[in-house]
Amino acid sequence: MAKRDFYEVLGLEKNASDKDIKKAYKRLAMKYHPDRNQEKKDEAEVKFKEIKEAYEILSDDQKRAAYDQYGHAAFEQGGMGGGGGGFGGGGADFSDIFGDVFGDIFGGGRRQQRPSRGSDLQYNMELTLEEAVRGVTKEIRIPTLESCDVCHGSGAKPGTSADTCSTCHGMGQVHMRQGFFSVQQPCPTCHGRGKVIKDPCNKCHGHGRIERYKTLSVKIPAGVDTGDRVRLSGEGEAGENGAPAGDLFVQVHVLPHNIFERDGSNLHCEVPINFTIAALGGEIEVPTLDGRVKLKIPAETQTGKIFRMKGKGVKSVRGGLQGDLMCHTVVETPVKLNEKQKELLKEFGDSLGGTSGEKNSPRSKSFLDGVKKFFDDLTNK
Repeated sequence: MAKRDFYEVLGLEKNASDKDIKKAYKRLAMKYHPDRNQEKKDEAEVKFKEIKEAYEILSDDQKRAAYDQYGHAAFEQGGMGGGGGGFGGGGADFSDIFGDVFGDIFGGGRRQQRPSRGSDLQYNMELTLEEAVRGVTKEIRIPTLESCDVCHGSGAKPGTSADTCSTCHGMGQVHMRQGFFSVQQPCPTCHGRGKVIKDPCNKCHGHGRIERYKTLSVKIPAGVDTGDRVRLSGEGEAGENGAPAGDLFVQVHVLPHNIFERDGSNLHCEVPINFTIAALGGEIEVPTLDGRVKLKIPAETQTGKIFRMKGKGVKSVRGGLQGDLMCHTVVETPVKLNEKQKELLKEFGDSLGGTSGEKNSPRSKSFLDGVKKFFDDLTNK
């Protein structure tokens, strides 16, 4: 039976690129593998062999050039491929072809194992509210793994070098055949490094890294809040075998303040005012992060009244307008009264009509009316 044209087998034009050839090969190999065609296994096996043979010729520049010039005759009776059935005869090695397909798709062991980048580190930094709002530069001392200064991260004694692993030939990975599949795993000899150190460094004992503390200066920008992170590139753990170091992330936690509470860009604080100022109005001093400022209290101010002071809050590290300071008033009942003060308050209370002063205590009147209605409803049920 005459062989089909190899380009036709793979469904390609003669000007197909290497990428097109490889893509077609993967697609057809997956489609016609005998394990995936149990009902027509014999037919799939013939098709599979044909695909493999076509790929072996067209993926090799020299063989492809010969095929384009002489056709199948280039590989028959003393041609480039020797005698007999050329490259496809004698039965296909399904484990090889399937290993190639899965190896390319999932990043198989034909690529050399790269030294792994160092781990990222995290440092938890506590800041006062003032430090977080204004920004601050702080020094921190952290434990880390650094590249050995004797062997410069190689792990080998100075004047020597690591040898390429004889088991994996420097790939760091080995393949275990399981039926039609090729399973990739770290090399048991070099543990995935691709190299074996016969004469290790006396300081790091072949690890290429040493433990030590280092002091860093960290600049915290103004406006940070709890949960924000500052990244210091390359200040994490050193990588293995000279690989790049990881990063250090400084995690910010802002401590509670005894006066202010932060809510995004705004600040909140409680402002106690005495009974007289609440009733008659007046001016008081309130704290801000920039110092004391005057706040005008109107007459008849009640507990819970909020006064907004524009621009006295926080400017977020992410930009935008400066927040505000929200002053929550608390009317303070006078304590430790002397006899004269008590008498004056009693006279003042009598002048309001005692406990029934509806005009002067509208909230009390509304509350008492609500209580009366509640009990009347209970009685009438």
